[in-house]
This record gives sequence, structure tokens and C-alpha cells, in this order.
Amino acid sequence: MRIARYTTGDDPVYGLVDGDGTKIAEVSGDPLYQRIELTGRTTTVDEVRLLAPVIPRSKIIGIGRNYADHAAEMGNEVPAEPMMFLVPNTAVVGPGDPVVIPPITKEVSFEGELAVIIGRMCKDIEPEEVKKVIFGYTIANDVTARDLQRGDGQWARAKGLDTFCPLGPWIETDLDPQSVDIVTTLDGEVAQDGHSSDMVHGVAELVSYASKAFTLLPGDVILTGTPAGVGRVVAGQRVEVEIAQIGSLSNPFVAAED
Repeated sequence: MRIARYTTGDDPVYGLVDGDGTKIAEVSGDPLYQRIELTGRTTTVDEVRLLAPVIPRSKIIGIGRNYADHAAEMGNEVPAEPMMFLVPNTAVVGPGDPVVIPPITKEVSFEGELAVIIGRMCKDIEPEEVKKVIFGYTIANDVTARDLQRGDGQWARAKGLDTFCPLGPWIETDLDPQSVDIVTTLDGEVAQDGHSSDMVHGVAELVSYASKAFTLLPGDVILTGTPAGVGRVVAGQRVEVEIAQIGSLSNPFVAAED
């Protein structure tokens, strides 16, 4: 099942997307908290503006260096345990929304990733229990200001600038998270071509590990790390991240207005 959040010009609503990714059947309420009930209204994806499929009410948890090839290309060792950082929900934008590069950074990179969306409150769960608390999956671009990351020595500002966490295009609830290709293109040229089976720490381990540090709430998002091939992006370029079993997330990059 694919669940989209979208607008036709009024308040955002949710809907079920068909298998072709072309039609949306509206549902009432928020599927994260309520049983899905169809309203009878339908539309097409082309007639609406897709929004970020979830706005985390609590937190986004990022995982660093979770692909050995990416750690190596950045000159880093693979951490023995998952490396976690937090991203504010003000960083979230949706498919097609611009990523705004502020003047405080001169070196911005893209990072295509699989994102996990939590569906039930949980704490201290074991890996074998994780399936019960996952609502679904979407695509993320974990945009990073590399110069701020190096200068700050920690990642909150570099990863958490406004608009630096595109999510979308919708939530896929039926997915094997360890069996997807993650392909990122910059202006149509392939930059990243990785597979989730190459994660150092798999999704079940990541969710369990995070739950032992933080209470996870419905709508929380976990970014699972990026494969090799990350690179610099500048204003005027477009980055698209594709996971075939979900869809694609495309965003233009623009300079902040003076």
C-alpha cells in the first residue's frame, strides 16, 4: 500500500496511490493514527501537489557511515555501532520542493537514502520485534553542508538546515528494506547506485538500537545511511533519488534570496 500526503490547494489530505503511481483515492484523517477510511473522492497525481508524506512530530534520527563504501570514500572507518544524529522537523520538505542553500555554507552534498517511518510508540525493542512498529518506508535526501560538518565537529547544523531533508514521494507499507536499489542522479547523471543489502547495520538493528536511546513515536523517521557516490550540488541543479519499489524523489537546489 502506498500512502501519499497532498494538497489540491486546500488543507493537506492523505490518499492511497494505485500501483501505477497515477491515481489517488482520498482517505479521511491521518493514517498514522486512524483506521483508513476512503472518502470516495479520487484524483490523479498530476492534478495535485505531493507533500512530504510525513512531518515528524517528534524527531528524525539519522544514521551515519552505514555503508562501508561511503565511509571509505569520505576517509572514515566504519563505526562498530550505529552512529546516530538528530535532524529537526523544520528540515523536511516534499517532492519537487526547492532545497534552499543558505549563505552560511559553500559546500553542499546530496545523499540518497531509504527512510523508515515509525508507526507505533516503542522503547527498548529487540530486532525481531521491529516489524510490528514500522508503518512504512519512503525516500530521503540527507542533504549535508560539508564545510559546516567539518567545522562544527558534530552534525546538527550541517544536516539540519531548513529544507535539507526532502522526503517522498509517498509511504510504501509493503517493502523488504534489505532488498532495494538506491539510485541517485545529479542533473540526470547517475551518481549513486547502491543496494540496501550493503548496509553495515540493517533496518531491524537500527530501529532497535535507536529505541534503546529514545522513545520512538508514530511519525518518527529514521534515515538509514547512504551508499557511495555522494557529491557536491550547487544552486541550479536537480537531484533525484529513486527506489524502484517506492518511486522517486526529485528536488531542485536554489540559492537563498538576499
